[in-house]
Amino acid sequence: MTSATTLSTSTDRRRPALMVLCLVQFMLVLDDTVVNVALPSVREELGFTTAGLAWVVNAYFLAFGGLLLLSGRAADLLGRRRVFLSGVAVFGVASLACGLAQEPWHLVVARFVQGGGAAMASPAALSLITLMYTGAEERARAFGLWGAIAGLGGTMGLVISGALTGFASWRWIFLINLPVAAIAVVLVPRLVTESRSPRRAHLDVSGAVLGTGAVLSLVLGLLQAGETGWSNVTVIGPLLLAAVLAAAFLAVEARTADPLVPLPFLANRTRAVADVTSLMFSAAFYAMAFLLMLHMQTVLGYGPLKAGFAYLPYGAGILAGMWLASRAVAGFGTRWTLVAGFLLAALGLLMLSGTSPNAPYVLGVLPGVLVASLGGGLSLPTLTVAAVNGTTEENAGLGSAILTSVQQVGGAVGLSVLVALAAQRTAAVADSTGPPDAATEGFSLALMVAAAFLVLAALVIATLPNGRRESTSA
Repeated sequence: MTSATTLSTSTDRRRPALMVLCLVQFMLVLDDTVVNVALPSVREELGFTTAGLAWVVNAYFLAFGGLLLLSGRAADLLGRRRVFLSGVAVFGVASLACGLAQEPWHLVVARFVQGGGAAMASPAALSLITLMYTGAEERARAFGLWGAIAGLGGTMGLVISGALTGFASWRWIFLINLPVAAIAVVLVPRLVTESRSPRRAHLDVSGAVLGTGAVLSLVLGLLQAGETGWSNVTVIGPLLLAAVLAAAFLAVEARTADPLVPLPFLANRTRAVADVTSLMFSAAFYAMAFLLMLHMQTVLGYGPLKAGFAYLPYGAGILAGMWLASRAVAGFGTRWTLVAGFLLAALGLLMLSGTSPNAPYVLGVLPGVLVASLGGGLSLPTLTVAAVNGTTEENAGLGSAILTSVQQVGGAVGLSVLVALAAQRTAAVADSTGPPDAATEGFSLALMVAAAFLVLAALVIATLPNGRRESTSA
């Protein structure tokens, strides 16, 4: 077992270790979006039905979001490096299986396993970074790079998918993961020492089953809502089951000697606000990315590759915002940096909501994309700093897992609620206006609601203390 102090003083290896961990995160986030542009080609080659094709995306989200809490706690107890390397290995093998899939069920099962590997690797990597960088400013810079790489992964997934699908085969969007996984498996044991909770404890099996089941059911219900509407039994059933499992989980955790999630851990105000507002942030930005890509291809008439390249300025804005984030936190504190970032992102979404069907890209789409991404870049690393506030060697993996979990659930909320809202609005006005105008009205309404999410989140963040670190009793 290595202490947090030892991790933080290995300065000669911290930077290359950080780069490798960020590269893996790039790969994991890439697979959130890389499949979207390739779906028509996948359907044609493997013979998917329309309903079945959605599970190529949903299986990854479901496993990633559902298994995070269990994986994060396992990393704390069993060893963060060990769980990280196991997750990367699982992800790599599943990526190979995706690339070699011959039947629809092959690909869906492999995508689920991919999500499970991602759920193991992502919180373990973030907790390793948390323990390597203990100073407030250096941690903010490290998380800035982490967030920048993650933001680029989400953006570049669309471009890479369009290029590989157009010039080679959709299979290569999965096979390109193999070199990254191999690099991580070889280098991380040489760069990062093992760390685990100093307190001997057993994994809370009953809490793990209930907590994982609750999150899996919640994500499943939210994803189904985006396809079938909220009144369908396939939505109501999983959501009710999630509520029952969550209540049972809290009851069990209150009585267990070594709980999966110690209830005092959730009492930290800064972490709690960061996690809640991260969910709202992810809901807004996942929905924006999906709707904007759809809008550019169906209303503005862009092809897949052109739409992917049109989204590239989003990555530039994310990078610029993250460059500013550590400086803003040092000068103005976490609270006001987050308030400014969320409000700037909301402004960008409102600008995009005013885009007309015939607006040129430079005047209609680009300004809103740049403003929204600048606000997003300012917010992402700052949210991460707040979400792991006060975590220690005992619970760094848990804090990282909760943050990543709420981000995945937020993505599912955005895709189900806001995309469904856009579709309903489009259908409601379709008879009184042309298809491009109807689609634009749905797009605009969803983005205005997403902007309202961000404004509400900014108001919640404004209640936080500024620049004062909370102590943790977890």
